[in-house]
Amino acid sequence: MSAAASPPAKKQRLVAVHLDEESIGRSNEDVEHEREVAIYDLLEQNSFAPVSHAGGPYALHLKIDGNRLVFDIRLENGKPVMTHLFSLSPLRRIVKDYYMICDSYYQAIRTATPDKIEAIDMGRRAIHNEGSEILLERLKGKVELDHDTARRLFTLICVLHWKG
Repeated sequence: MSAAASPPAKKQRLVAVHLDEESIGRSNEDVEHEREVAIYDLLEQNSFAPVSHAGGPYALHLKIDGNRLVFDIRLENGKPVMTHLFSLSPLRRIVKDYYMICDSYYQAIRTATPDKIEAIDMGRRAIHNEGSEILLERLKGKVELDHDTARRLFTLICVLHWKG
């Protein structure tokens, strides 16, 4: 795609994220708050452009279908752009590890030394980056996004799996 055909950067972004309540469901108040924060953070700053599509801005509809995550990408007005399904299997281990280290981090905040807290937090960030890289790889050739957007999407995917 030539530079002249590229949409302006402000159009290459998400302006809405919708969760399929039937496949994802509701959880307790704490989980719902975390979901809202994850969506807010993602929408606040992102770079998101389906490959070979010169439109935008976009709305992302997320759904879990069995062992697959469904990225239903639409224009802001609801017009379909593309749907991408990918297996959640590559993310399951990393999401589980991320939960475990987050639990350790929150426990450490109460009793551990600053050095211990910092070490756990470095591990947490490393696992978060690994999950973001997996997500970038799974979306390669389908959706162009920057590393920070991948991190925010990974956070949202983690929150979708959090049962509270």
